Amino acid sequence: MNDVYRTSHQDGVCRPVEEPPAPTPLREPDDIIDHYVSDFNRNDEELYVQDIPNEAAADWMKHEVPFFECSDALIERVYWFRWWTFRKHLASTPEGRIITEFLPDVYWAGAYNSINCASGHHIAEARWLRNGPGLVRDYVGFWFTGPGDELSYSSWVVDAVRRYAEIRDDRAFAVSLLDEFVRFYHTVEERNMTRYGLFWSYDDRDAMEDSISGSGLRPTLNSYMAANARAIATIARWDGQDALADEFEAKAASLAALIHEELWDEDGRFFKVLPLDDKDGILATTDFADVDPSRNVREEIGYIPWMFDLADERHEDAWRFLADTDHFGGAVGIRTAEACHPRYMNCDSPHECQWNGPCWPFATTQTLNSMIAEIRSGRGGVTSDDFMREMRRYAAIHRRQAPDGGVVDWIDEDLDADTGAWISRDRLEAWKWREDKGGYERGKDYNHSTFADLVISGLAGVRVEGMPDGPKTGDAAHSTLIVRPLAVGHSMPYWRLLGLPVGGTTADIYYDRFGDRYGHGIGLTVIVNGETYRNESPTPYIAIAL
Repeated sequence: MNDVYRTSHQDGVCRPVEEPPAPTPLREPDDIIDHYVSDFNRNDEELYVQDIPNEAAADWMKHEVPFFECSDALIERVYWFRWWTFRKHLASTPEGRIITEFLPDVYWAGAYNSINCASGHHIAEARWLRNGPGLVRDYVGFWFTGPGDELSYSSWVVDAVRRYAEIRDDRAFAVSLLDEFVRFYHTVEERNMTRYGLFWSYDDRDAMEDSISGSGLRPTLNSYMAANARAIATIARWDGQDALADEFEAKAASLAALIHEELWDEDGRFFKVLPLDDKDGILATTDFADVDPSRNVREEIGYIPWMFDLADERHEDAWRFLADTDHFGGAVGIRTAEACHPRYMNCDSPHECQWNGPCWPFATTQTLNSMIAEIRSGRGGVTSDDFMREMRRYAAIHRRQAPDGGVVDWIDEDLDADTGAWISRDRLEAWKWREDKGGYERGKDYNHSTFADLVISGLAGVRVEGMPDGPKTGDAAHSTLIVRPLAVGHSMPYWRLLGLPVGGTTADIYYDRFGDRYGHGIGLTVIVNGETYRNESPTPYIAIAL
């Protein structure tokens, strides 16, 4: 925007002031959804149909999805595109509805083509749907009381259920599965706990095959299990089981301390993997200076501890590597391993899915969630501008050039962080879509990450916090809706989020920098149960008792 000069009434000096842009016509929500769905359907090769076909997508989105529009056309488009792809993965089974990862059947999946790897991401998205509780209850029940294999891949599923229960005031559901969550935790302990007090994981079971660091004591499973332990403790408190809560709080505290002591490389200023080839092995060293250089590497998983509030001010230096082009700052996305390592993007393996540097939306989602947590902490390692930069870069990867030269909306498995080419797709196509690899367009519309949740919890800054000693039924009086958006000021002049389910009600949220678009004045407005709450601060914050 060009500077406009205006004379100050106070001292007569001309200074540049920003004039609001000319307001664009306000669009009807249904018209926006119809426009996007028409575009997506027209450009789509509908290959694998589950519960909701393309022809029903618009109606489903109007009934289920919180309405969102904003001044950034790309973020708005990708928000709707990701809901359009998400509904493709809703599948009814004899055991209830589930959320799939791949659309075609793949041999490494479990019952009904289910894979638990991204269950935390799936729950994070589904919790915002208007009928989300029914879907989440079915989906989580499938893993814990049905035929789903929740132990196939590492996950933070209990933490995801705890967060869902707070957002939707469904603590009773979490309490009903408490025994199953405890059993799950103990089983992972039996399978993966080492003599060092940390969990061991095979990188492939973290869904991160062919990583540079390989197997060992990894920030992934250890962070997930610390978060799961904290979640079990919280759910136990809801149920009045204080002794159980104390036990799992102690487990979480022990893991957090060991993550700090053993997985933090003080010289490298990063959380790293201590290589260990099997669970019962003996570490060659606990000093990163002595780790085999071929496996001593900064990887994007080093940001995962922030996602679960496991890092503190001692670890802030790690964020300086995020945008650094020698490390994680690819031209179009975040790399999963630092570019300066000799084994970055190595071709030792022909496998189509490698974690030695490509950008993975799964990991990008985790890093963006970690950024949100770091910003909320107030420590200053990253800023809202940093988050918005990476959010826009993430949105921009949702595309592919079609054979006719046009560009289509797209989400797939992994991509080159410097060119934006979808790596696994290119390799699978070169292999003529081998059936043993999942067949034609295996990764198309891949459901292995989130986007809408990042818009709602990050860009719009929505969360619900419950009293730690709240009653086992999750009485709404013990919950607080907090709206602290990261998209304000220059970064996003206006946006609105309507019909957002929170607690046992819904919220309409508006941000209008200049106050000329939505009729609610300047700044942040939240409307809940007929009551209007406003904050005109440049960094607005609203908290509402539900």
